[in-house]
Parts: sequence; C-alpha cells; structure tokens
Amino acid sequence: MPVNSHSKIAFVGTGIMGSAIAGHILDAGYDVTVTNRTKAKAEGLLARGAKWADTPAEAAKDADVVFTMVGYPTDVEDVYLSTDGLIRVAKRGAWLIDLTTSSPQLARDIHDAAEVEDKHAFDCPVTGGQKGAEDGTLTLIVGATEEEAAPVLPILETFSAKVMYFDQPGGGQTAKLCNQVSLASCMVGYADALALAEQAGIDQRQVLELMANGTGGSGASKALAPKALDGDYKPGFMVEHLRKDIALALQRAEDLDVAMPGAETAFTLFDMLCQIGGSRMGTQALSLLYSDEATGAAAGLDWSLLNPEDYGAGDGCGCGHEHGDGCCGGHGEGHGHGDDCCGGHGHGEGGCCHHHGEA
Repeated sequence: MPVNSHSKIAFVGTGIMGSAIAGHILDAGYDVTVTNRTKAKAEGLLARGAKWADTPAEAAKDADVVFTMVGYPTDVEDVYLSTDGLIRVAKRGAWLIDLTTSSPQLARDIHDAAEVEDKHAFDCPVTGGQKGAEDGTLTLIVGATEEEAAPVLPILETFSAKVMYFDQPGGGQTAKLCNQVSLASCMVGYADALALAEQAGIDQRQVLELMANGTGGSGASKALAPKALDGDYKPGFMVEHLRKDIALALQRAEDLDVAMPGAETAFTLFDMLCQIGGSRMGTQALSLLYSDEATGAAAGLDWSLLNPEDYGAGDGCGCGHEHGDGCCGGHGEGHGHGDDCCGGHGHGEGGCCHHHGEA
C-alpha cells in the first residue's frame, strides 16, 4: 500500500532527533500520532497538531506507517517484540520502520516476525545529526531494496536529502555501524590534533582551518571540533549513545573475526567519559579528556568516579574484550604501560589523555 496524503502515521520516540523528524512529517500534511516516555518532550509537536497516545500500542493500532526512534536495542526489542509490541498490534499491511541505531540481528528478527504477521518492517537508521534532523537533510540507511521501500519513499523524503539502500534486513544497521566506527575514530583524531596544537602553542582554530583545507579534516572536525573549542558540550548526539553504537560495532566485528583497534580505542575513551559524568553530554565532550582537571570539573566531570581497575593492566578497558596488558584498542604488548591507559599517558592530576597537572 503506497503512502499517500491520507495515510496515518505513528511516531514512537520524540527525543532530540525524533521530534525534529516527526515535525517534518507533520509539516508535510500527514495525520501524525506521537508517543514518548516523557510527554513533555512531545508538547511542541502536540501544539502543532500532532495527536497524543499513551503507549506505542495505542499509537500504532490504526496507523499505516509506524516510525520508531528509541535509545537502545533493548528498547527496540521491547517496542516491537513484547506481547503488546508493534508486531502484534499494528494492523495488517502496516509499515514498521525503525530509525534507531540498533543491532543488525535484531533488525533481521523484527523483519522476519513482521512478514509472518503480514506486515512490513525494515531498519532505517539515519546519519546527519541534530542539524540534519532539524533541516530535514538526513541521510537514510535502509535495510531493504529500493523496490521494497518504494511505497513509503514519499514520507521518507520529508525528512531526508539522500536515501541509500543496503538491500537486506539488518543491512542498514550494519552500514550505520560502519559510519559510527569512522566517526568515532575521526573524533579521536581531531581531539589528538587539537591537544598537540594547544601544547605546542599554536592556534587551534587555525589548525582546524588547515585540516579543512587539506587531507586531515572530516565531517566530525568540521561540525563538532568548533563546539568543543567554544566550550559547548550540549548534546546533539549524546556520548552514551555513541558508546552504545561502538559497542554494537565491536560485537559485530567479533562475530566476523575482524580486528578494529581504532574503534576499541574510541570505545575506551567514550566509556571513560561516561563513567566520569559525561554520558549525556554531546559527543564533542571527548575533548574534555585532554583538558586539565579544573576544566573538566567546570564542565561537570568528576575523575574520582573512574574505577582505575576498568582500565588497568590485565583487566581490559571496559568494552568486554580481552586486551592483554593495556587498553587503547588492546595493544598492551605494544604500549607496555602497566596501569596506564590512553597510550600510557597516565591520569596524573588532570585528565586522561593530556593532563596538565600543574595547571
């Protein structure tokens, strides 16, 4: 059943990204019902004409298309596969589209369960961040063929600038995890570069300009590094969610016997940031790990919360993988720094990666 202007849409999850996406669908003239754990986060949409439902099941019962954008794979599983989940309560022929970055295997399970019930489900994680969601210019990463997704393409186009098809259930999730692996490593790269520039006494913003006009720049350095330099750590994409994405990628890599030392290093750092109070900051707060303790404390971090055993010799780095004698991607034999982390720079009296103990 192709989507048309009379189609009823349900949207589950109106957080930072979800509310913006649902707003574009609403602006396109669709009949939209929303639900969220916290109703206050949907008030803006309700004021613009969206309807409210107390539960995902209530929102979805009469919908032609149901979108979900929740936090974690456990949330996705509960919303779709519980006894009153979307697979069971949505009407026959409905489209169930998950925008969450989640598990490829879970996406395959949801697709298969939906087909048995004469419903259509596919994974469709997005990239482009908060600004892309607000501007309606997201890139959609579809775990279906172009032909399979064609009936719902008009609605997908209300909040995207590009739609990419990865032709199989779970394919969108796997591709998104590839993107997140690259993103995280790019963030570590620019944070390293700016720390080096700072300590060498050269202008960090000029270094960013150099990177942007050379081969060292990235989407991350363009969009996120300036925020870090401005001391703006408000979340467009939260640290705890990127940590979740990298953990999913590492699990998939383990299943496929693929080594990803860059991703493991990034996981170590983002996990550390979560432990010391940065979990709900924007991902650009990674740069605080390179700052002195006073700067971190002013931003809301507390190094006393860190459990050194999670990052010490022989105990791994907190990502669930065995790393020998160190962390930073598990190269203990190469670094050989005992109880240190982050390449053996130690914690000193400051942060993890740079530490100006005398500051």
